[in-house]
Amino acid sequence: MRSYDDPCGVARALDAVGERWALLVVRELLLGPKRFRDLSRTLPGISQNVLSQRLRELAAAGVVRRRKLGPPASTSVYELTEQGADLEEVVLALARWGSRRPVPAGRDLSADALVLALRTTFQDGPDCHLELRLDDDTFTATIDSGKFSIRRGAADQPHAVLATDPRTLRSLVFLGAPLEEAERSGALSVTGDRGVAERFTHCFPRPSA
Repeated sequence: MRSYDDPCGVARALDAVGERWALLVVRELLLGPKRFRDLSRTLPGISQNVLSQRLRELAAAGVVRRRKLGPPASTSVYELTEQGADLEEVVLALARWGSRRPVPAGRDLSADALVLALRTTFQDGPDCHLELRLDDDTFTATIDSGKFSIRRGAADQPHAVLATDPRTLRSLVFLGAPLEEAERSGALSVTGDRGVAERFTHCFPRPSA
């Protein structure tokens, strides 16, 4: 990696995470560890060679580490170090800033990228507890006293469960697609309180430019 050779904190930060794809790798690890193949799947625009290189560079910078899981998994995952986790607010701030930029046509958001979009656009909503099943990923979303939180994993006694894919959920929360239409097409399944599910999709207005 080339260095800016500049003592400014911004330059020193970019020395560590300023290479192309580096912060997107961090984004994909903010909600927890992932296997190499899962990172490759959720970052389809990056070659496996470049992904391997970025992971090595981020590990050398103390941002990412590789950890071996014990049986029965017996596989390796990549996760953020404590320093890497400190980048969360940086990534969220960039997401808020970028949400006002034009949306490019092409690939869909990954599940983790969509979760960050929900976090950065949440405005307000009634208290609720939901489970979001986005393809192979499951998240617990909670609104409590006007504060929104979301984490990876199944919800305990959710008010509603939405089973769909990132593209459909994005169209519901950001493009105003009707819940009923997504259900009729088979792209969405809602169990539990449909009213809660409907209100949840209206809590994330797209920011104006």
